[in-house]
Amino acid sequence: MNEKQKMLAGEPYDPNDSELAAERLKARLLLQQINLSDPGDESGRRRDFVRLFASGGDSVWLEPPFRCDYGSNIYLGRNVYFNFDCVILDVCEVRFGDCVFVGPGVHIYTASHPLDAIARRTVEFGKPVTIGNDVWIGGRAVLCPGITVGDRAVIGAGSVVTKSVLADQVVAGNPARVLRQLP
Repeated sequence: MNEKQKMLAGEPYDPNDSELAAERLKARLLLQQINLSDPGDESGRRRDFVRLFASGGDSVWLEPPFRCDYGSNIYLGRNVYFNFDCVILDVCEVRFGDCVFVGPGVHIYTASHPLDAIARRTVEFGKPVTIGNDVWIGGRAVLCPGITVGDRAVIGAGSVVTKSVLADQVVAGNPARVLRQLP
């Protein structure tokens, strides 16, 4: 397996691999263009969204600035909305359902690192994140690697989600805990 295949499989990989570095640079250049784009140039912005994301760029609404590692590992359903200052570390897949609202400053991480200090110097790994349909993620929430958020769930502002959230649950806090089950 090459380093990209290891990365996508959630195996330890070398983040300094030249192929991965080139893909991150490509994403950074495209993000710079997106983040500085004319908000009135909808067709140009849409074209850039389609180039950045693995899917869903044709219907996403994104308030700049937005940052991610690759973009090509982010799969968007229909009508996903990102408010200002969102960050997605997409070393593994991040999958969004339809009609997901992502508040300002939300961070979604798939990247992780070994606990061993020596190993941490040279390798990292990831775990995918999946977000269902009609999910609302409040501002400044952090979603940690490997979680799944079920359909219609609500994540409170400022929450740190370290465990998966079931459908129709409202969670909040650090670490996030279930506040109630929606009908």
